[in-house]
Amino acid sequence: MAEAAAPRKRVKGVPEKLHVWPYLVRLEFLCAILTIVALTVWSIVIDAPLEEAANPTKTPNPSKAPWYFLGLQDVLVYFDPWFAGVVAPSLIIVGLMLIPYLDVNPKGNGYYTYHERKAAIWIYCFGFLVLWIALIIMGVFLRGPGWNLFMPWQYWDPHKVVALVNVDLPYAFGVRTYNGAMLFGGAVVLGYFGVGTVIYFFMERKALKNVGFLRMFLKIELFLVMMAIVIKIILRLGFNIKYVWVTPWFNI
Repeated sequence: MAEAAAPRKRVKGVPEKLHVWPYLVRLEFLCAILTIVALTVWSIVIDAPLEEAANPTKTPNPSKAPWYFLGLQDVLVYFDPWFAGVVAPSLIIVGLMLIPYLDVNPKGNGYYTYHERKAAIWIYCFGFLVLWIALIIMGVFLRGPGWNLFMPWQYWDPHKVVALVNVDLPYAFGVRTYNGAMLFGGAVVLGYFGVGTVIYFFMERKALKNVGFLRMFLKIELFLVMMAIVIKIILRLGFNIKYVWVTPWFNI
């Protein structure tokens, strides 16, 4: 005999059910109005950044992709092209495709809920807003000539000289030999994923019984990759760290 599904936990002050009309439709309508007003005011106040006709003999500085690809173009600053242009987009697409198979929690199916899915909602919002929208905003408004960072109040000087010395992480820790740097960087990267996986498994022991080892392992690794991208961006912007793991075949 199948077990009965556990009743959903009631949240104090929140009705168990809300009708789509008028509650959800009214909220979506108000959001649509605010978005239209904001876009209308923006289009009136700010002129479109139109330039002269395209000249194949003169490359603009900076040469920017369409706005929806600027997040990916900005990632190229922090990673090798093979990772930023191939591995990262593939992980994003494959990770989104795997969500229905990895997230087998029945809570939230068929109804809207925040209190029962806080972790999932916050992780998604972090990945979407920080790792995509924020990078697009940075590429559109803060990247000027030479793809240098300019604050909104700074003039985009095409002759700006940026005295930055980008070093690899092993070099910053005093490891100067080639083999030593390769071993040091490999230990850092593998240690990050190894320790992170063990800690996550230890913290989510109860969830492991419900979703299984393989699902939990894939969820952990995708989460660690997402956080590793943020860590690498911080290392590059804050400490001018170029690569963490340097080998004859690839750089990470």
